[in-house]
Amino acid sequence: MILLTETVWDKAMIQMLAENTLITLYMTLTATVAAYILGLPMGIALVVTAKEGLRPNRVVYKILDIVVNVVRSVPFLILLILVIPFTRAIVGKGYGPNATIVPLVLAAAPFIARMVESSLLEVDKGVIEAAQSMGASLRTIILKVMLGEARTSLAVGATIVLGTVLGYSAMAGAVGGGGLGDIAIQYGYYRYQGDIMWVTVILLVLLVQIMQYAGKKLSQKLDRRTR
Repeated sequence: MILLTETVWDKAMIQMLAENTLITLYMTLTATVAAYILGLPMGIALVVTAKEGLRPNRVVYKILDIVVNVVRSVPFLILLILVIPFTRAIVGKGYGPNATIVPLVLAAAPFIARMVESSLLEVDKGVIEAAQSMGASLRTIILKVMLGEARTSLAVGATIVLGTVLGYSAMAGAVGGGGLGDIAIQYGYYRYQGDIMWVTVILLVLLVQIMQYAGKKLSQKLDRRTR
């Protein structure tokens, strides 16, 4: 039988939760931006080098497709442990917020690549063909036509990615990753302080809801149909 202990809700406890909420946001936002730097070009390359893409290249497409599928197939906690040597080589240690960002980026980048690929494939081929007929360069078609037409879908996808990365960051608490997940494990699980567990869960849910609300507003603003 598990006995729950009572938590002393003093200034130090509240400050700890506030600081770890900021740490969770730091990990989520930093990892998402870094993952988009990797995942966005990968998603574009998947569309461009596909069989019916603007520059078909079977070898490049196959390599990218395999990499994305393999990395996405590995559960995050396992990936987190697998890349600890790589993480240590980059940030000097295998635990803490900065160390957690490394596996977060590696896990999110392939997911982003698929989200971007899906969004770009929704773009009307007639619009792309019209741009080609007017002599637009590949760079122009990608940046102004494909990304421009898919901006609403990309904004919705970014919202989903933020929620996913936030969930991953909470999982990292199981191995000392820092943030609200770490608080939930250290206090809510190991010390049987159920009230702290519930507070961290509520904070995580609120963060996701705020991100979804902001993403929804942004996608509505970008959608030409709402103007």
